[in-house]
Amino acid sequence: MRILHTMLRTGDLDRSIDFYTQTLGMKLLRRQDYPEGKFTLAFVGYGDEKRDSVIELTYNWGVDKYEIGTGYGHIALEVDDVYAACDAIRQKGGKIIRDAGPMNAGTTIIAFVADPDGYYIELIGKRG
Repeated sequence: MRILHTMLRTGDLDRSIDFYTQTLGMKLLRRQDYPEGKFTLAFVGYGDEKRDSVIELTYNWGVDKYEIGTGYGHIALEVDDVYAACDAIRQKGGKIIRDAGPMNAGTTIIAFVADPDGYYIELIGKRG
């Protein structure tokens, strides 16, 4: 078994694809409309779906906003340099929720950013 993808609902699919590809550097792997179901799916990630886990962005036609809820936590991404990643995301207009620095009660360098729909993404510094 392996994790295939995490699904997030988005209120504006093009805006979300732009964030994940342009701001976080992922690739749009595939996108398909489902007219009978009135939704569109887009898959983004850093590698091929055959070997890497990806994110499924789901746009339900006509729905432009969702409540995130109290059960959602975050998606975690490993980065070489959390400080540099935050600077790059900030320069591209991304929203930094928690600036880079040591985690609470630890030494690992982390930061949190939010995607356009408000989903949190944790940036974790690469461990030696």
